[in-house]
Amino acid sequence: MASSKETPHPALTQLRKEGANKVKVAVTDIDGILRGKYLHIDKFEGAASGGFGFCDVVLGWDSQDVTYDNAQVTGWQHGFPDALASVDLGTARKVPWDNEVPFFLGEFVLADGSPHPVCPRQTLKRVLARAEKLGFEVMTGMEFEWFNFRETIHSWAAKNGSPPEPITPGMFGYSVLRMADNPGFFNALMDEMLAFKVPIEGLHTETGPGTYEVAIAFSSALEQADRAVLFKTGAREIGKRFGIMPSFMAKWSQKYPGCSGHIHQSLTDGKTNLFYDADSPRKMSPLFESYLAGQVACMMDFGPMIWPTINSYKRLVDGFWAPVKPTWGMDNRTASFRVLAGSPKATRLETRCPGADVNPYLAMAAVIAAGMHGVEKGLKLTAPPITGTNQGSEHIPRAPRTLIETTRAFERSEIARDWLGDAFVDHFAATRDWAWRQWQDGVTDWELKRYFEII
Repeated sequence: MASSKETPHPALTQLRKEGANKVKVAVTDIDGILRGKYLHIDKFEGAASGGFGFCDVVLGWDSQDVTYDNAQVTGWQHGFPDALASVDLGTARKVPWDNEVPFFLGEFVLADGSPHPVCPRQTLKRVLARAEKLGFEVMTGMEFEWFNFRETIHSWAAKNGSPPEPITPGMFGYSVLRMADNPGFFNALMDEMLAFKVPIEGLHTETGPGTYEVAIAFSSALEQADRAVLFKTGAREIGKRFGIMPSFMAKWSQKYPGCSGHIHQSLTDGKTNLFYDADSPRKMSPLFESYLAGQVACMMDFGPMIWPTINSYKRLVDGFWAPVKPTWGMDNRTASFRVLAGSPKATRLETRCPGADVNPYLAMAAVIAAGMHGVEKGLKLTAPPITGTNQGSEHIPRAPRTLIETTRAFERSEIARDWLGDAFVDHFAATRDWAWRQWQDGVTDWELKRYFEII
């Protein structure tokens, strides 16, 4: 936080120059949902230097605004006071579809200005700071698959959970023809996201009715997580203009493939891609092999951070593209960890297990922590790559199929606690335990169809 005597940040100077009278600010909750507000410019200028109050219930409730009954960091026992939110002036951008209103991301800090232990953005920053101490900058790129529906918030509420209407029918991946069915929405995503400082490297239709896939341009990991969070909300806001409702739910229908959230990664010293080794038969450096070995060995320690919802596990079905075992392969899309090696610029790891329903800050924290654990411990890549469709993985246990299983493993993990801190692990595990208990109490349409008449 800057003192009043310091030279104003360029972002503040620009706001004054443009005569802005309001600013939009936002933070993410535990599930990666943006929670924000408009601030008058006078209030924002004060917030830029000293932070601003944001009710800490943002870290203490679920996606439906129901407060957790098992959280210790925040909860009714504390009275839900204001937490301090710090504005990151480096995230300055304007929202093209909201009259070019200035926009900034923030993060939670404690009263003394130190990072809040359960803030998702701060959690990623802690992992990146530890990597930086080892001499590495983490570069990442995020891909999302998602379904798009001809729905509004009102039409969807009126359907009461009955099937939504996709914007296009059938299974038609990489379709130039389907791009032409909703060209306004398709082009708005490309053009307006770029203006929003969320550059898109590629956008195409994916297999499934009304399904798109986006690749967000590669960047440093924190910037990439910011972009990913903003893309998910931005796509929904842009979609409203076209009567389209995007959904990043991991699996909305048993009939169709689920939605992934692949994360590409490499390590650099600021100049060179340290994953590339021209002398290696696989073009993989020893550093790359240790990073990959870390993910193969302990990705399951971070399970609920890459599969965070009850629905996440419906995506982990054999034969439906989503990998179900901690396997690796050379340019093999059936593996959890796909190695792309061959050139100094493009050599990287694609971690394919996360779904589109992730909180990008936490998913990136998880995959990077697992990889950097391998680097810190000097792990050797002893597991051979799989070939074909999971050939060579017969002896490898598959991933758990429920949120409570991964949550219990996460809670017990010394590696997760080492990298993320006890406060975060305990709080996040409590939030997943809460979700599991809500699920146990729920009665689904599957149960009604199966048992209502004949049992």
